[in-house]
Amino acid sequence: MEFAKTRLSTRWLPLVIVALLAGALLLVACGGDDDQQQSVAQQQQQDSGAAPSAADQQRSQQQQAVATAAPTQQQQQETRERLEDVEGEIQVDGSSTVFPITEAMAEEFGILTERGVRVTVGVSGTGGGFKRFCAGETDISNASRPIKDSEVELCAEAGIDFIEVPVAFDGLTVVINPDNDWVDFLTVEELNHIFRPDDFATSWADVRDGFPDVEIALYAPGADSGTFDYFTEAINGDGGVHRSDNTTFSEDDNVLVQGVSNDLGGVGYFGFSYYANNADALKAVPVVNDAGEAITPSNETINDGTYNPLSRPLFIYVSVASLEREEVSAFVEYFLTDGTWLVDTPEVGYVQLPEEIYAAALDRVRNGVTGSAMSAAEEGDSVAEIYGAE
Repeated sequence: MEFAKTRLSTRWLPLVIVALLAGALLLVACGGDDDQQQSVAQQQQQDSGAAPSAADQQRSQQQQAVATAAPTQQQQQETRERLEDVEGEIQVDGSSTVFPITEAMAEEFGILTERGVRVTVGVSGTGGGFKRFCAGETDISNASRPIKDSEVELCAEAGIDFIEVPVAFDGLTVVINPDNDWVDFLTVEELNHIFRPDDFATSWADVRDGFPDVEIALYAPGADSGTFDYFTEAINGDGGVHRSDNTTFSEDDNVLVQGVSNDLGGVGYFGFSYYANNADALKAVPVVNDAGEAITPSNETINDGTYNPLSRPLFIYVSVASLEREEVSAFVEYFLTDGTWLVDTPEVGYVQLPEEIYAAALDRVRNGVTGSAMSAAEEGDSVAEIYGAE
């Protein structure tokens, strides 16, 4: 079953999109079971035999994706001809997680328009991006979570109508230092013990018997980050609740990468792309899912929904007023059609949505369907159902 068809919990309703969250919360209650840990450990040992490195596996998957999805020269020329007279400037800000996607789209779109369109992409976090967007300062807002009710109200007060557009799938990736040789997997309960705001583990020995007495140092996105909101809801059961002791917070995921890669006891989390592009300097931690299996994030496991509860869709939010400008409407259309191949290139590193979801999202844009479909979702709705793709 593809992740697009996986049922999404809406425990955050109207905000949450956590796939299979009920199973994850059950793991919080019982995920530390010794039998489960032993079973998963045996599975990891069996799988670790002659397997290629995580970096090699990721490169192979992405190279295959690029080989099958990249447009031909003729297709590129046809796109270039359609865009040859488009000119203007587009302002984008928001999620650092979505940034690699929009940056790649902007660069390619600039080439296809022969630099006739300049797309400026900022990185102020999902929350920071919505503040600017609802103030009318940007045309598009990158978001790694759905827009909150308070942000909808902020936009409404300013007269900003918007269209919500899903653009990719992501798997929040828990990472450790590459020299950490004791963590083979983590359960949701163990992650909760590390990241919760009280009675937390200060040493790896507190997390599991047999782990060494090495101090834990946390590296996490800032409070304006949609990744922060999503992770805390999925792991700690309450969005925004997070340990601050011995924790480095940053909206710049590169700061988190550097922190974990230079700290033996370090552990952090961010979007899959930042792991995929730094796989030689980090180690991804398999997370035990609702079926009791330790799953490493990859294009395949994110798309098929087995990497849960940390898989999620990513979004852009587009100003209706901005869409009246040719350069903005052309850029958004490119984002959902000819540009989708960029989503899972090695430089970007996410997972494409199924074609039917991109098509449904484009229909919403062309028909001017405003508001958040995620906010109106019913318990158990899939991404495809939410956007009318099935």
